[in-house]
Amino acid sequence: MKTTFTARHFDPSSELHAYAEDAVQKLDQFYDRIITCDIILQPVADDENPQQAELNVKVPQKLLNAKEQASSYEQAINMVIDNIARQLKKYKDITLHQR
Repeated sequence: MKTTFTARHFDPSSELHAYAEDAVQKLDQFYDRIITCDIILQPVADDENPQQAELNVKVPQKLLNAKEQASSYEQAINMVIDNIARQLKKYKDITLHQR
């Protein structure tokens, strides 16, 4: 799986970058044919949840997308990973039934 990391409007720490990359590697356990995974982190104008994480995950014939906001980037990353994991399980079930 090819992974890209983008931080919009801020300079991420190397720890945050590593955390995000490690987190998306876990998605392989739900579906092993992920082509690319784009991680996008950015601040948003929300006082309670000012950090947003977005994931674009390309699988054969489909692009899965999720966005989550939280009070920290780590929390937002965890939430968006859970969201994509659910989508991957659903996608995998659908593709298995089509064979």
